Amino acid sequence: MTWFHRLARGMNAALAVTLLFGLVLSPAAAVEVAPGLTVDVVVAGVPRPVQVALDASRHLVILSHGRQGDAAAELYRLDVNALPLDASREPRVVIPFSAGPRKAAFGSLAVDPRSGDLFLGEENGNRIYRLRDPGQLTLFGVGLNNLLGGSSLTFERSGRLVVIDYTSPEEQLRSEAPPPPSFEWLSGDAYHGPVVIRLDPAENIPLPRRFDVIAPILPRGVPRRPVAEPLYRFISVAAMPTGGIVLLNSIGEVHVLSSDGALRLLARLPSGHYHRTHMTVGSDDSVFVSSGFQIRQIFRVSPEGVVTSIAQNLGDAQGIAVDDAGGLYVAETALHRVIRIGPVVTPPRPSLQ
Repeated sequence: MTWFHRLARGMNAALAVTLLFGLVLSPAAAVEVAPGLTVDVVVAGVPRPVQVALDASRHLVILSHGRQGDAAAELYRLDVNALPLDASREPRVVIPFSAGPRKAAFGSLAVDPRSGDLFLGEENGNRIYRLRDPGQLTLFGVGLNNLLGGSSLTFERSGRLVVIDYTSPEEQLRSEAPPPPSFEWLSGDAYHGPVVIRLDPAENIPLPRRFDVIAPILPRGVPRRPVAEPLYRFISVAAMPTGGIVLLNSIGEVHVLSSDGALRLLARLPSGHYHRTHMTVGSDDSVFVSSGFQIRQIFRVSPEGVVTSIAQNLGDAQGIAVDDAGGLYVAETALHRVIRIGPVVTPPRPSLQ
């Protein structure tokens, strides 16, 4: 039994076995998938799941807003080998709202590939928290202007955390503190646009980390006063196995930020209102985008930039994660379940050596 399950059982054993909705596993018949793909309900009875992730031990981590909405987050950690199952019978960790005036819910989730720690971002907030063994929730970082829900933070395979933010005079009114003098080029009218920050959580630096004093990887250096329209806001981020960082903006453009700081357009998604999106990358560098409740589709963007729709008619699709076997896990918030679509990626053949 992992520390997560020990903590969940210890918090409230009665809650762990209560049938939240009386849901049973049911077919995902309403979901339309592309030819050659299958779809199955793998987790039912999880109230309002908003994000999913896979850890190194083949556990599916689910971030839920709960049935009553009276907690900052509810977290499930389910063994992939035990799926399908009814999550209402499984232990969960409930993170209550702060006792102080700050009542932020968690809207983003990422798993540290080295330690297995969970990183949780405030929904439309300024802070990121870390949940680690044995169930210790600590404030990891402060100083963001406006952290969105969805895929607003991710981990590279090397273990570095990537966070997206946005700076403008209006957004800085939401920040906890103005930037220091050395970062004045990111304030006022000096720079208006998206910011991408990358850091190593394992660095021996006192917590909480100050995101507002970390030199961003986008923009790099001190940019000149812009003479053109600023870049659109980035709303989702994912790390590629080959080292690049994929960024989705608010009008559906998919960009790749390379290691040398160059930003190139990979693809444009079909027109629509992209809000609270989620994104992940397969082993072949295919990008998968969960487009939110307005569009209700899952898009695949090939490494060459070709866009195809692989699933439609979803029930408020939000969190998304892909496993090594090519299975795509999607949180359907409105239906309180997680489905698996596959295979969306053909796994590499094992070496014969």
